[in-house]
Amino acid sequence: MKLKNNIAISESGFIFNPEIGTSFTTNSLGVAVLKQLKDQTSLEKIKESIIKNYEVDPITCEKDLDDFLRIANQYNLLEE
Repeated sequence: MKLKNNIAISESGFIFNPEIGTSFTTNSLGVAVLKQLKDQTSLEKIKESIIKNYEVDPITCEKDLDDFLRIANQYNLLEE
């Protein structure tokens, strides 16, 4: 899974999809996840990074990441 190439992400959390002209906002964790997806980082590595940097337990991390990815996919931000 990766972020589509044309998706723009700002440091402040503004996300723009020029393909369909939509924009969204996210928090700093969302920005970090999307940037890692853009770099084609594996989901396992992303989970490790979240657990290390945001002091969250593995179960909560997995649930929240799955929810975030489901929403990102609904917004047409991801490639399979």
